[in-house]
Amino acid sequence: MLIQVLKAKIHRAAVTDSSLDYEGSLEIDTEFLELTGILPYEKILVSNVNTGQRFETYAIPATHGSKTISLNGPTARRGCIGDLLVIMAFAFCTPDEATHWDSKVIILSDGNRTITRPHH
Repeated sequence: MLIQVLKAKIHRAAVTDSSLDYEGSLEIDTEFLELTGILPYEKILVSNVNTGQRFETYAIPATHGSKTISLNGPTARRGCIGDLLVIMAFAFCTPDEATHWDSKVIILSDGNRTITRPHH
């Protein structure tokens, strides 16, 4: 049996841009992807702290160090610039593997400029 666990989370990412005419996805600073292990084009679950809405899409890389979090295509209707997002990716593992699992989590603040890692 496999169970699904939280692989990675980017907490309190502020939306910096929005483009309704783009083909779709959530554009995320490559630095944040690297820190969490979220891969380009990986499926993600996104929760908008401001609206309570959740949606699934995929991650696309933005310029490293740009602090970009951009709602593109239909996801542009899921939030506004300045909204705070929780971006999550999940992985399948056995229950035994799950007992030793360590999710990669970063917390953003100050316009996506401050990165902290919670202590487990």
